[in-house]
Amino acid sequence: MKISEILQDTNYKLTQFKDGHIQEIESLIFQKEVRGKQANFINCLVRKKDIQIKPEEVVRQLFLLSLHKDYDYPYSRMQIEFSVHFGREVKRADIVIMDKIQPTVPYIVIEVKKPKLKDGKEQLKSYCNSTGATMAVWSNGEQTVYYHRKDPNYFEPIPNIPLANQSLRDVLKEEFTIDDLIKKDILKTQRRSLKNIVLDMEDEVLANAGVDVFEEVFKLIFIKLFDELQNTRKLTKTLEFRNYGESDGELKQKIEKLFTNAKTKWSGIFKEDETIELTPSHLSVCVSSLQDVKLFNSNLDVIDDAFEYLVNKNSKGEKGQYFTPRYAIDMCVKMLNPQEYETMIDTAAGSCGFPIHSVFEVWKKIYQDEGITESHLFTAEEKHPRALNYVKEKVFGIDFDKKSVRVARMLNIIAGDGHTNVLNMNSLDFERWDENAKDEDWQDTYFEGWKRLKKLRKVKKENKEFNFDIVMANPPFAGDIKEGRILHRYELGKKPNGKYQTKVGRDILFIERNLDMLKSGGRMAVVLPQGRFNNSSDKNIRDFIAERCRILAVVGLHGNVFKPHTGTKTSVLLVQKWDDELCPKTDDYNIFFATMSKPSKDNSGEKIYVKNDDGSNKLDKHDHLIIDHDLFNHDGITNDGIAEAFTEFAKKEQLSFVGKT
Repeated sequence: MKISEILQDTNYKLTQFKDGHIQEIESLIFQKEVRGKQANFINCLVRKKDIQIKPEEVVRQLFLLSLHKDYDYPYSRMQIEFSVHFGREVKRADIVIMDKIQPTVPYIVIEVKKPKLKDGKEQLKSYCNSTGATMAVWSNGEQTVYYHRKDPNYFEPIPNIPLANQSLRDVLKEEFTIDDLIKKDILKTQRRSLKNIVLDMEDEVLANAGVDVFEEVFKLIFIKLFDELQNTRKLTKTLEFRNYGESDGELKQKIEKLFTNAKTKWSGIFKEDETIELTPSHLSVCVSSLQDVKLFNSNLDVIDDAFEYLVNKNSKGEKGQYFTPRYAIDMCVKMLNPQEYETMIDTAAGSCGFPIHSVFEVWKKIYQDEGITESHLFTAEEKHPRALNYVKEKVFGIDFDKKSVRVARMLNIIAGDGHTNVLNMNSLDFERWDENAKDEDWQDTYFEGWKRLKKLRKVKKENKEFNFDIVMANPPFAGDIKEGRILHRYELGKKPNGKYQTKVGRDILFIERNLDMLKSGGRMAVVLPQGRFNNSSDKNIRDFIAERCRILAVVGLHGNVFKPHTGTKTSVLLVQKWDDELCPKTDDYNIFFATMSKPSKDNSGEKIYVKNDDGSNKLDKHDHLIIDHDLFNHDGITNDGIAEAFTEFAKKEQLSFVGKT
């Protein structure tokens, strides 16, 4: 009897168990008659009696075998359906490993009956608090989570349970390096996301810690990234963002020291006198939650996932500004095909997804040209001088939201090894940019990037027009610009009769602003509300664009792409400015139209992932989850999508920027 048949149509999976263990349990399954029908049974490894094998029993027997063979626990130390007393009520714990020294005292409690982590975790808490067990384990066969009962109200995530001849201290006191973290990474081994880990931290600790959740999580991720980078480059012997058995006070002292070093190395993100606000005990819990997460990967999707939640949680969405899903960004980058010699800017940068992913795309081309193999620690390794020069001189981002700029600068600093051109300015109010330069605090942080940006001005000492090769942006949709001083600087601030309007949608002005940032022959990708392409009242906007540019493509994104923050239907517009050489003006030309058919997220805004045949999530070569979309081919694993179709179209049309390597 195949176990997969027994687990069919349930929430239980087999991905956590070894093939050999699965085969051994399958060999022990037999059938016997129960009330005239054949039923599957197994002789329980612990109870030594025949038990009808239902889905939860399959997982339990596999777990018993794993505890015995992988952890060396004798079956004599295990009990099944252990009685747990709650006053007069008695419940049954699935598996209990008894203490070696005190055989009547539970040591580890394991729950497999609750296929959802939330339900299983609550059950475990009550069992451990009632029995005094030190550790708890939950598994549904697809993921397994381990906890140390730190106190009755908090169960601290731990990397594993000890072997039979070890203690918990042996597990917690490992000397840990980046190589160990690669193997342990719970994002991979437990198929979890950083966002969900942050949510757990918030539920258990942060919500009651009296701190700004965004700021404290931001600090912790900042510190951990610094620690991983130091160890990847062999500047430290072991990872320091880790509890090796220190007291809470000693741990906080160590983490504060790391924070000080990170602020010195990566200035401009936190103030020099900034400290960690979490208490030692709260910090200890957070460190334990994050210490087995590997943040550095071949891209920054892992961190994006958490910051998308945190920034939007802080009401960023009220301004109509949302994180652009990285797969939508990657489609635009692939379609516009940035080159090493080209400059690019995002005028509404947010967390800088477009600039960072442009950097990744160009770096891959540079590394391919240099014959350098890209590893899963792509962002953490020392960069080639060509790669550093590109990010330092060619890539820029501007945003008016300080919180977003801090996140963007952190991600850019990590990606770019300390060089960052992310500026806190209002893209639309370019007349006041020079006033920023007079502010000493602003200068301290942004001077170098501002100096580089000024070199790209079309007219010296004027900030209206620039000479960028590429602009990519997802401008905020919500809200109107009502300041006459700003409106009078834009052609789209006028009515068709030439008089200036009293208010104009922010995204409309961004269209003109972005085109002003482009040099002749430059190209743009911009995310816009679908209405701008359809509404008769917006015909003047479409005419404005067509007069100045060749419309390359319009790609309709699925309505779920920006959920849960907004259900606004959006499209991506790609254009190239008319130019005598690169894009000669013509009245008759072809336009590429496409519509995204796969939703990529469900109606509640949760990402949908590509699955293997057994229902588990498929991972790419860097152990990343793959979003199920049809925008482009993901590393040869998924089918060609819209980006590849556009590239073929662009080659046929002999567009100036395709066919290059």
